[in-house]
Amino acid sequence: MTVSVQQADFDAGEEIRRLRLENPEAGAVVSFVGQVRDLNQGEEVASLTLEHYPGMTEKSLTAIITQAQQRWAILDVTVIHRIGTLQPMDQIVLVAVSSAHRGEAFNACEFIMDYLKTEAPFWKKETTSSGEHWLAARDSDQSAKQRWHE
Repeated sequence: MTVSVQQADFDAGEEIRRLRLENPEAGAVVSFVGQVRDLNQGEEVASLTLEHYPGMTEKSLTAIITQAQQRWAILDVTVIHRIGTLQPMDQIVLVAVSSAHRGEAFNACEFIMDYLKTEAPFWKKETTSSGEHWLAARDSDQSAKQRWHE
């Protein structure tokens, strides 16, 4: 398991390659890369600043991964989440999961991302032409997380 909260950009291809080659039992690697949008609710986004609570954030991400490991037969997981000020099209997050079979990897990757969006202690401040404002959690993110309880 790899968890990193960092300012530096990451090479998604290299991270996926590493995950793929570390375990010969892996028959599947599923990944998600999130990036800064250039528009949010019709407004142009100039930048997005992400803040977090050091130590607590990493523990939260590790707990989310542990839940996924308890639900699905996954071999390894990498989660990288950036902090600091990012520009449109910059990468924000990578979630990559390896498993023997694709179904387990797809489910675990989606679960981790849904929980990361709702449970991990990150705060996002958007800068647009109308000024700076903190982003609230979206109802759609809560709904996505809720489906894992059904």
